[in-house]
Amino acid sequence: MTPSTIDRDAGYRLLAEMAGPSTVESTLTGLDSLAPGFPDWIVTALFGGTYQREGLALRDRQIANLAALTAIGGVEPQLDDHVRNSLRIGMSPREIVEVMVHLAPYAGVPRALAGLRVAAGVFADGPGSAGSAGSADDADGTAPGGAR
Repeated sequence: MTPSTIDRDAGYRLLAEMAGPSTVESTLTGLDSLAPGFPDWIVTALFGGTYQREGLALRDRQIANLAALTAIGGVEPQLDDHVRNSLRIGMSPREIVEVMVHLAPYAGVPRALAGLRVAAGVFADGPGSAGSAGSADDADGTAPGGAR
């Protein structure tokens, strides 16, 4: 059995890369004032642990995140964050849309539509809202999603 490793610093670096330093600071500070220590546990265990495992590229992990959060439903703030993160790491709006469309027969049309509404809102926010990500005009896949 391979022991699990956790790298707190790598977790914070990855989260800053994916979400942007200002988003990380504002989100973690607010959450830490409500639930002290909880944000550090999330970043350390998830971004410094699970995300650091071999076997899946970051893009593939984001596809899994988009699919899971869309299928779960009721977690629109987290789905919004992961749509933005997906754009930041170079996924195109078209790829994000296709993830959600692909879910319709598996998770249900209402969940897929809810995911598409979240994605459309992110795309409508424009390029500056997700780092150097794309806008709604990119939804046909003709422009890249803007890699960091």
